[in-house]
Amino acid sequence: MPPATRSLYFENTIGRLWEEPEGYLRLEYKPGPRELVQFRALLTHAAQALSRHGWANMLVDQRQMAPFTPVEQAWMTGEWLPKAVHEHGYRHGAVLVAHNVFARLAMTQLVFGTRDLPHTYRTFENEAEAVAWLGSVKS
Repeated sequence: MPPATRSLYFENTIGRLWEEPEGYLRLEYKPGPRELVQFRALLTHAAQALSRHGWANMLVDQRQMAPFTPVEQAWMTGEWLPKAVHEHGYRHGAVLVAHNVFARLAMTQLVFGTRDLPHTYRTFENEAEAVAWLGSVKS
């Protein structure tokens, strides 16, 4: 029997969501500026995919990502992440850090702003290490 392969769940101009056969969701940000409606759509679909599968873990590939805008960051901190955690079961995010230093800083601010949620982000330079960590925290 051939090994299971990931399948594309959703894609727009901002990024892609992949269903990984190991039981987690992969979010890949595309490079460049983002349109807010498309950004919200991508993350809304991510939360729905977590619920659909009963998954708690996501690999977030920010390597090509531009920094979050203040509006994006406020929405993620105040609305999306609390809802993803409390309503969709999101618990662990393995983040492949952005090459852009300002995008890294924006992610650090997001983590700091949501530290009271029952959710853990860990950052990684190496994808294999990120995937291994997700495998070790399966819910």
